[in-house]
Amino acid sequence: MMAVANEIKTGHTSVSKNSNTDSQLSDSKNYVYSVNKLNLWYGKEQALKNIDLQFETKKVTAIIGPSGCGKSTFIKTLNRMVEMVSTVKIVGEINYKSNNIFNSKFPVENLRTQVGMVFQKPNPFPKSIYENVVYGPKIHGIKNKKILNDIVEKSLKGAALWEEVKDRLSENAYSLSGGQQQRLCIARCLAVEPEVILMDEPTSALDPKSTLKIEELIKELKEKYSIIIVTHNMQQAARISDKTAFFLNGEVVEYDQTDVIFSNPSDKRTEDYITGRFG
Repeated sequence: MMAVANEIKTGHTSVSKNSNTDSQLSDSKNYVYSVNKLNLWYGKEQALKNIDLQFETKKVTAIIGPSGCGKSTFIKTLNRMVEMVSTVKIVGEINYKSNNIFNSKFPVENLRTQVGMVFQKPNPFPKSIYENVVYGPKIHGIKNKKILNDIVEKSLKGAALWEEVKDRLSENAYSLSGGQQQRLCIARCLAVEPEVILMDEPTSALDPKSTLKIEELIKELKEKYSIIIVTHNMQQAARISDKTAFFLNGEVVEYDQTDVIFSNPSDKRTEDYITGRFG
């Protein structure tokens, strides 16, 4: 893994020196992420091919495509979680605002504080509801009880969960329903005050009622956060996102405003996918 990490850093050092131009720094106000010529391999198998994407600040971007097309790999690259796979090799550039995420001067810990992640299945810690929320702030050195209490209330309100659990904070998180657990995971993410929230199929394991609550929450959260969501649900992408990227075989086939993607796509493969002809 060290060899892989070094290759990644070395491959981006010269690029990052040239990336902080005035125009790109200006762009960073509008784009939270800029991805340029990103290629990724698992061993000899290429999973991502020449990805060029820019994600707007405080917008919801949906990533759609059939299983195995590279969606989850891509979103895990945005916070470098994909590097936990020992065979990964990455070539290309990802800038988070004006920071090259592979630059050693921008530690991965800083990146993951600013870029939170919500997974497909709810993954609360085997702790109380309260301890789940304060886990991140405590790691960052916050010990004052009043401050922690305020963080818990603010985060749970932000995740639309406070009214349901405010009298149950000492209970184990596993006592919550699946939908509540997923919102608790969102609250845990909000507790460290990120700027971006990555979501990898966050409602695929939930019932329709819980799914609706998460979708309503996403619409509220984009007032403060930039959200990038992977989803297999075409109706969900159409309902909640501002822009949509269609992935196929590790490539971006089309990226546009969501209403354009679903009403007037420019590529027949996009039309075939969203109308259910394949996938």
